[in-house]
Amino acid sequence: MGREFKSKVSTSEALKDTKARHIISFSGGKDSTALAIYMLENYPHIDFEFVFCDTGVELPETYAYIKRFEEIFGITVHHVNALQVHGFEEKEGRIPFDVILRERYTGYLPSPQVRWCTKALKIDPFEHFVGDDDCYSYIAIRGDEQRASMSGGKSVKISQKENITTVYPFIDFQIDLETVKSLLDDSGLGLPPYYRWRSRSGCFFCFYQQIGEWQGLLENHPELFDRAKEYEKMENGRLYTWCEKRSLDQIAKLKKRYVVPKGEDLDGCAICHL
Repeated sequence: MGREFKSKVSTSEALKDTKARHIISFSGGKDSTALAIYMLENYPHIDFEFVFCDTGVELPETYAYIKRFEEIFGITVHHVNALQVHGFEEKEGRIPFDVILRERYTGYLPSPQVRWCTKALKIDPFEHFVGDDDCYSYIAIRGDEQRASMSGGKSVKISQKENITTVYPFIDFQIDLETVKSLLDDSGLGLPPYYRWRSRSGCFFCFYQQIGEWQGLLENHPELFDRAKEYEKMENGRLYTWCEKRSLDQIAKLKKRYVVPKGEDLDGCAICHL
């Protein structure tokens, strides 16, 4: 602990470090899953740890996909959450998102403008899992992705802590989308099934969903659509909704079926979909 880490090291350099922890953030999305497969197949001598930051409000398909990955490769994906960070007792029916929403943010819903969910439900649990140990965080940003933060020279990080160093194997080895698909197909996993009606992984009520994705949620998981509606509320004459300018009740009544972006071709969020 306390060794001097570079702001960015290559994958080859990181893998030579036998004292630090090697952690792959696993979201159940295509890129993080492909990264896990790639590292397991190419570096079987490294004791990788796999961590899933569980908000408690992920899609059922995500939980099933992660379980299937564990079964195929015979490994354990550690589920961490915000309850562990703040000392709340974990018990059946206690949902991390709901507890943090109520206890830390007094019911104030996250939004594109105020993304408190990213730090509270993803970054904080990851950092709590790492603690003060020196670690390399392997992030699944592909070699063919076009991100403003990458092209501008600023590397995407899951944490700003000095003991956590980000590593980008897919960038270092120029792994592209087609290779990602091949890794998933060859493993027997294939693409996550929610890509049939949704563009990416994440919470079932993610505010970045487009209208067609909300319609997909209603069609595939009407009970989750109803749960998402329960969070929307009127306060001081203002309606707080997940989708800008429309309530979920309004979306449910739309007769037009909106197109859903092809998820397998999209670049995911830099934090939530790792």
